[in-house]
Amino acid sequence: MLVKTFGSAVYGIEATTITVEVNITGGTKYYVVGLPDNAIKESYFRVKSALKNCNYHMPKQQVVVNMAPADIRKEGSSYDLTIAVGVLAASGQIVPDELEKYLIMGELSLDGGLQPIRGALPIAIQARKEGYKGFILPKQNAREAAIVDNLAVFGVNSITQVVDFLNGEKPLEEEVVNTRDEFYRSISLYDADFSDVKGQENIKRSLEIAAAGGHNLILIGPPGAGKTMLAKRLPSILPPLSLSEALETTKIHSVAGKLAAADALVSVRPFRSPHHTVSDVALVGGGGNPQPGEISLAHNGVLFLDELPEFKRTVLEVMRQPLEERKVTISRAKMSVDYPSSFMLVASMNPCPCGYYNHPDRECVCGPGIVQKYLSKISGPLLDRIDLHVEVTPVNFSELSSERISEKSEVIRERVIKAREIQQKRFIEKPDLHCNAQMESKMVRQVCKISEAGQILLKKAMEKLGLSARAYDRILKVARTIADLAGTEDIQIEHLAEAIQFRSLDREGWAG
Repeated sequence: MLVKTFGSAVYGIEATTITVEVNITGGTKYYVVGLPDNAIKESYFRVKSALKNCNYHMPKQQVVVNMAPADIRKEGSSYDLTIAVGVLAASGQIVPDELEKYLIMGELSLDGGLQPIRGALPIAIQARKEGYKGFILPKQNAREAAIVDNLAVFGVNSITQVVDFLNGEKPLEEEVVNTRDEFYRSISLYDADFSDVKGQENIKRSLEIAAAGGHNLILIGPPGAGKTMLAKRLPSILPPLSLSEALETTKIHSVAGKLAAADALVSVRPFRSPHHTVSDVALVGGGGNPQPGEISLAHNGVLFLDELPEFKRTVLEVMRQPLEERKVTISRAKMSVDYPSSFMLVASMNPCPCGYYNHPDRECVCGPGIVQKYLSKISGPLLDRIDLHVEVTPVNFSELSSERISEKSEVIRERVIKAREIQQKRFIEKPDLHCNAQMESKMVRQVCKISEAGQILLKKAMEKLGLSARAYDRILKVARTIADLAGTEDIQIEHLAEAIQFRSLDREGWAG
């Protein structure tokens, strides 16, 4: 008897429906065809044991399982339940009448229990798009899939529940999640707040500018100055995720298997902080079975690279293209997948190996040329993509012991949101542009016009401070953001002057 069940494969962050055809005829062998990987070929043993332990039987005949379309490689163990249900239906142990209405996915344990799968959200979105009535999957993934409306989602713990449901003996409880309530309930829940930081008002100002314009930022300062503490609080002043951004971010985390069973939606901006020993594949994504890397997991959020010069140069260089294109393409011989990677890069570093170059109180013990050699670990092309270079100085005792309460993240976020609204109106005809940092050179000339006095100031700054040519566009973009924060239509002299000071690493002789 021939029976069809339906599963799904995830490529990138999109899903493709897979038809699993099970045919039982005379013979004794078990075959799986349609470009399965080893995990799928091994499903025979998991399916056989699970059926036996749940008081069902594996047919003692020839079983042929075809996974169509046959020219797409299928990977992973999440097809176990799809195959098992097909085998039961083909052998007459399940009534097959309702099978075509449901997408069925799950990894089987030997006792018939179900293990969670990856990519439940993109699979559910595709199932709704193709008109399936429901989606049957492991209980651990049910909340994640249930944020898709107009699709009945059934979370199950064992294959027995699935069989009883399809035979009409016991109904399954539908998982229901109110997507908007889930989203708005935790949209502004951050553990860290800017009010926790004593002093460092100039650094807070630079982070506010970075958040308002989506600018990349590097913090340079001695150990213990508060670089990491400040960076971790940056997501709390960024504009809240929109619902569409939250769904896109959740899809990436779903594909990577990073969502907990209790989570239905990623509703706050991600903050990813990989260790400096990270490999280039772990950072940008890839592998034999391509998976999203840290830059994609930071999509719509912040990627924080602490101790930037300690990262391998090859790791840093692979970020250059994703920083510009806001996506990463992973190519293999038979496939190519795209992962979105629109993130804010925030990096921190010591100014030298000992950490105390330019320190107000402690003397640097690094020898001649050591500081420059240390800074040269970061390539010019990467620095070219960082708009703000901020020098962080230690907080003195009077500021640390002060009882004065600092400004809360909520207050700063309101100013950032107003500046972003101005930018949205400015780029209304360019849907791919969302903030000032994403402007190309041609648009910079149109949007960031400055007065004659501003031209003179910028010329003097580039000559006297030894600023590089690449700093020109960056300064104009940052000045435009500062003007947006101030609510002025034109870039004023003071906005330009403030932007110029954020190019520390472009100054000739900065490191001696």
